[in-house]
Amino acid sequence: MKTQITFRGLLLIALQLFGISAVLAQSSAEPISSGGNRNEQTFSDIKQIKAGVLDVGYVEAGPIDGQPVLLLHGWPYDIYSYKKVSEILAAKGFRVLIPYLRGYGSTTFLSQETRRNGQQSAFAVDIIAFMDVLNVKNAIVGGFDWGARTADIMAALWPERVKGLVSVSGYLIGSQKGNQAPLQPQAEQLWWYQYYFATERGAAGYEANTYEFNKLIWQTASPTWKFDKYTYDRSAASFKNPDHIKIVIDNCRWRLGLAKGEVKYDELEAKLAKFPSINVPTITLEGDANGAPHPDPGTYAARFTGKYAHYTIKGIGHNLPQEDPEAFANAILEVAGWINQ
Repeated sequence: MKTQITFRGLLLIALQLFGISAVLAQSSAEPISSGGNRNEQTFSDIKQIKAGVLDVGYVEAGPIDGQPVLLLHGWPYDIYSYKKVSEILAAKGFRVLIPYLRGYGSTTFLSQETRRNGQQSAFAVDIIAFMDVLNVKNAIVGGFDWGARTADIMAALWPERVKGLVSVSGYLIGSQKGNQAPLQPQAEQLWWYQYYFATERGAAGYEANTYEFNKLIWQTASPTWKFDKYTYDRSAASFKNPDHIKIVIDNCRWRLGLAKGEVKYDELEAKLAKFPSINVPTITLEGDANGAPHPDPGTYAARFTGKYAHYTIKGIGHNLPQEDPEAFANAILEVAGWINQ
């Protein structure tokens, strides 16, 4: 299917290249590290394609006939988590596709009537539809945070579409019933923002302070990552999406059982509530400096019933693909090697 580069896509490129000053005004003055060509640090061609209920913004790198690799970002991050990863993989001959998830960047809903739903299965359905319109039969899928959860769901429910999997923090499929069980106090404390978002004060606070809030998450989730102002602002532009607030709030409220999902996803959620095994070739990764909530690797290894390996990356936090792109790319390459044996 022919891709469409829309005004929205061009506008986002302009914002990323020239509109950073508007974002900078929201934060306290900090030095921006110099060095490097800023234009070379942005994606030059953000495409748009209608898929399912969305007009999806995405970037593509590498040869069109290369083995497809689909990379999925998390919250509060965006496609720039994979900038360097995409360069490594494209140079190796892979066709790399990186979409903005619903509520981020230039990905928007086709209809005002569509519910701004943040439940887990909706994201996976979005990505399957994205693959369909691009005629991607199957792909190696990698992700972290929301992206890892989405990749896990795809591998569990549609294994014929996922040739291999790289999942940061492992098996992240959940259920509303499972989330009812209380955690130990220290673990509950890590989910503070989820409870904040459960209140109307929290929703209003996130809307009023999105830039500062998400920067705090970056800092606490990756305490050893010394990202500069430019790096954060480049991704913060994607939080200006008109549906971002609604999607984030709904996601957290759905997890807590405070928001109902859509009926059309009930069958998928019932399957996920049984915590299905994943049998595609998989590598899971974890940074030993991850400051965000995450399961211990020993608790989920048995969920992966195909060829499997786990690696812990020293000195790396939550945004593993951006903090250590070589480690993430190497995991993709290793899985590809297993598939092509």
